[in-house]
Amino acid sequence: CVRMALHTGEPVITDEGYVGMDVHRAARICSTAHGGQVVISATTRALLGDADLADLGLHRLKDLGWPEKLFQLGRDKFPPLRSLNATNLPAQPSTLIGRERELAEIATLVVDARLVVVTGTGGTGKTRLALQVAAELVEKFTDGVFWVSLAAVGETELVFPTIASALGATGDMAAHINDRRMLLLLDNLEQVLDVAPQLSELLRSCPNLHLLVTSRALLRIDGEHEYQVEPLSAEDAVALFRERAPVAFSEEAIVEICLRVDCLPLAVELAAARTRIFSADAMIARLEHRLPVLTGGRRDAPERQRTLRATIEWSYGLLDKDEQLLFRRLAVFAGSFDAAGAEAVAGASLETLQSIIEQSLLRRWSSGRLGMLETIHEFSLQQLEESGEDEPTRRRLAEFLLALAETANLTDEAEGPQRVDLVTPEAPNVRAALEWSHTRGDVEIGLRLAMALEHFWTATSPFEGIRFLDLLLERGPRLPVELRARALRVLGGVTFIAGRFEEGTRLYEESLALYRELGDDLGIAILLYRLANSELARDDLVAARSLAEESGELLRRARFRKGETIVLGTLGDIDLLEGNHARGLELMRQSIALAKEIGFTWWTAVSLASGADHLLLLDRLEEAEQWAREALPEALAVGERQFLLFALAVLARVAAQTGRAQRAGTLWGAIETEEALGPVGQWEAERAAYEAAVNAADGSDFQAGRGHGRKLTLGEAVAYALADAKDERS
Repeated sequence: CVRMALHTGEPVITDEGYVGMDVHRAARICSTAHGGQVVISATTRALLGDADLADLGLHRLKDLGWPEKLFQLGRDKFPPLRSLNATNLPAQPSTLIGRERELAEIATLVVDARLVVVTGTGGTGKTRLALQVAAELVEKFTDGVFWVSLAAVGETELVFPTIASALGATGDMAAHINDRRMLLLLDNLEQVLDVAPQLSELLRSCPNLHLLVTSRALLRIDGEHEYQVEPLSAEDAVALFRERAPVAFSEEAIVEICLRVDCLPLAVELAAARTRIFSADAMIARLEHRLPVLTGGRRDAPERQRTLRATIEWSYGLLDKDEQLLFRRLAVFAGSFDAAGAEAVAGASLETLQSIIEQSLLRRWSSGRLGMLETIHEFSLQQLEESGEDEPTRRRLAEFLLALAETANLTDEAEGPQRVDLVTPEAPNVRAALEWSHTRGDVEIGLRLAMALEHFWTATSPFEGIRFLDLLLERGPRLPVELRARALRVLGGVTFIAGRFEEGTRLYEESLALYRELGDDLGIAILLYRLANSELARDDLVAARSLAEESGELLRRARFRKGETIVLGTLGDIDLLEGNHARGLELMRQSIALAKEIGFTWWTAVSLASGADHLLLLDRLEEAEQWAREALPEALAVGERQFLLFALAVLARVAAQTGRAQRAGTLWGAIETEEALGPVGQWEAERAAYEAAVNAADGSDFQAGRGHGRKLTLGEAVAYALADAKDERS
């Protein structure tokens, strides 16, 4: 016989048929009926007037909403409805937003494995998610699905009596469960983890028992399967905010608020509750300091979930003293960090570090590095400042970063391969260390750190480098002469790369005077070849050659090959500008070969891109394209944005001049908005000439390529540029 359910609602029509919550609800109602029975929802009942209906009472359905009042059409006798009775799962007062993927994955894991531990930072919604999973699995566990709340249980001895109470069991727990197919949801187990061996024994004794556990830490027993709950996606966090907020905010404001609270469900709900008090702008401003704002949760929520601070304090209180000490000290990292950094700065042992990760207060990012959510970091920083350990820990961070920067060989004096990749992930920590150094700390260590990062600044962020070097030099008027001389040289170099040529030259001259006072020949030689480039910028080729040759002589005496590569390239530039093309290109080739030999990748990228520019002006287009293509991976490897842009511009111009309009448009589109992200300097000075040449290829193909190029990242543009272009000629 056919069973039937009637429910009235508003379905969504798609190509695949009707979908939506009302269709889902109708299916759930139908699943309770027996053959020949017609079951009707309360919504439909209200529309039927005086129809002959039997009241079947309230029934909880599989979707874990409020109990549904159901009716039967006619008075025929049927067995009780097959609703969810073998469970004590609480009805939920609100809809679960998002989490479709997590629901499916955890449900599959619970069916396939006998012990699943759902972990995650406090406030990620572990309990709500686990309750929904349990509700979805009621039909899979014929002997019942039971929720056991352990939030108020602080002693291991009370765990099993609490479970027994939820099951209505007396006597031995294993004997009561026996071979029943049952699922226990043990909620908030983190404060009674010592019960883990007893749970392991219970699983061995009861072959059909499955455990779903929520905890901020793992149990560390055999057979345990962890599922870590992440914060919501931005889209789902916005939907949750809209659902919970009594006052409407703009989409833009909601996105900003959700991102500031790390898209944590608890934090999003707490922020939504504050919409009656704050305007959108006021809330965003106050969320610079999140914890004081994120209060005022539901009165029926556990005390530790009424404010975000209480939630984090709960987790912090579960750490032992060594773990709390490490957790506080790790707050000095403004960004991510690795195990070596945690050990050097915070005195971390691998065991303690792993324990904090397992207790969900640290996260392992996709890069493999570690870090904290901003909400947790704010709490950790407060704990560090209140402990009195702030200053010494920040000093250790600066010392660690200085040592790391020095091994990366990012200054002219340093020998060995340049390793921008070592310091790039540390950029937020570098900023924090330099801010501390010039406001409260040791100016000298900050200045040494800023100087050790010279080619990091020139390649990625010259204006930021200028800011820090200026601030630190202002704070240190009585610095040792050697330190001041070097600092002025580094500041001059970064200023020059930023396109402020005259100011950079003045700083070089101040630095040179100090190096002459010190009698430091290597320092003098470096300043001379830098001043040679200053004269090149002024088009004084005679002065440039004189300075470069004087520098080269000093460098040969010092056997400083890194400097020799720069002088060779500078002399090559001078010859090319004087019209000695063959000699100039040969000197540039020698410079590039030597740079490759000693691992001076930054100069390799600079020389190849600069050489490609010269070849383009000589109308040697095939060679220009070859040099520019070779420059790209070198520039990408060291994050050298200015000459990455130069190389891509050369390739765009070559494509335009050889009839490949779409390729020209794609490459130009990828870089025409990049000036705000990278250094200006020489690229900014020559941009107009390139733009005019590339736009000569304008047309439908060029514009189509340009539209595509604007959607590419620089990395994607490099991949496109390096692709074989032989078949692209039109």
